[in-house]
Amino acid sequence: MSDHDADALAERVRDGDLRLYELEEHADAETAAAARRRLLERETGAALDVTGDYAFDPEAAADSAIENLVGGTQIPFGVAGPVAVEGDAASEAYYLPMATTEGALLASVNRGCSAITAAGGANARVTKRGMTRAPVFRVADVTEGAEVARWVDEHFADLKAAAESTTDHGTLQEVTHYVVGDNVYLRFSYDTADAMGMNMATIATGEACEVVEANTPAELVALSGNLCADKKPAAINAVEGRGRTVTADVHIPRDVVEERFKTTPEAIAEVNTRKNLVGSAKAGSLGFNAHAANVVAAVFLATGQDAAQVVEGSNCITTVEAREDELYASVNLASLEVGTVGGGTKLPTQAEALDVLGVRGGGDPAGSNADELAEVIAAGALAGELSLLAALASRHLSSAHEDLGR
Repeated sequence: MSDHDADALAERVRDGDLRLYELEEHADAETAAAARRRLLERETGAALDVTGDYAFDPEAAADSAIENLVGGTQIPFGVAGPVAVEGDAASEAYYLPMATTEGALLASVNRGCSAITAAGGANARVTKRGMTRAPVFRVADVTEGAEVARWVDEHFADLKAAAESTTDHGTLQEVTHYVVGDNVYLRFSYDTADAMGMNMATIATGEACEVVEANTPAELVALSGNLCADKKPAAINAVEGRGRTVTADVHIPRDVVEERFKTTPEAIAEVNTRKNLVGSAKAGSLGFNAHAANVVAAVFLATGQDAAQVVEGSNCITTVEAREDELYASVNLASLEVGTVGGGTKLPTQAEALDVLGVRGGGDPAGSNADELAEVIAAGALAGELSLLAALASRHLSSAHEDLGR
């Protein structure tokens, strides 16, 4: 790349000879990104020197991760832990990689990890898997809709064969139908192994839709009819799950609660009931938790997950019970969409964060790495919930932020 080449391309865009998205047709990705920086600097007056200093391969990023590449955005990356986790896939003490700009977050999660590990660790289990895509079809009326629904029930094997012909790794598990007037929605659910699987599910469902149209009166209107539901708050995900449904819990002895959190099991349980359960219900919330999205978002950013799916990841219910000699606490994340292959997991810093957890790439057996990641995130969310609830119970929340200068 030369400055002259980038400047020349930037001028061609300014003159209207080229569009921003056409630059890779005339130069390599690095030069195209530099040209866009030059253009933005001239048009806006912003200096983009730091934005242009990035570690990933611009060709790979432009090929699969982003369009109109300009550079890279850096987010501080830290670790909390170690946190001991015992699951079907997870079975060790993990340092939890988190990328965030929220001061005090890692300190809080770190405190929760310390208490969980001192108590012997968290238990975690993935209880359901299923990446969904739900196309919407047009029919004449509910009679035709019911006919389509019956056909789907009777020909699942045909839909499964069509969908799975597009992928070596995805498995169609079920198709649920919903008839609403002259609309038919079919919610396809797939086991996508170690991939988050949204693209896999979309392509496979498109193939299956052709079978539906060829054999029923239904006409496809949209490959996504929003019953999936992707990247939007939705009760169906909170109830039925999407991606991975994962639960983690811990038994913390009373003396550990008092030593690590400076409060009692009873006080933490009361805050959880009045805040996370009653308060959330009164608010009409889909998430009955303190801040599970904080941990989900930070781990997602660090490990190359789809950041917008934090919406579904915040579908979390936190339960706390004060028992005679201990505190019992759990989190249930109904729709945690994670993968260890594909997408942003291929970027270099994100791949390194997955290496910190030991889950980069495909697992053996297939799906075990993504399961492990989900179980560790659930344990991290539990740590964050416990720490924040304890800070509120002991009235230390504001002083903690003041002490850390946030």
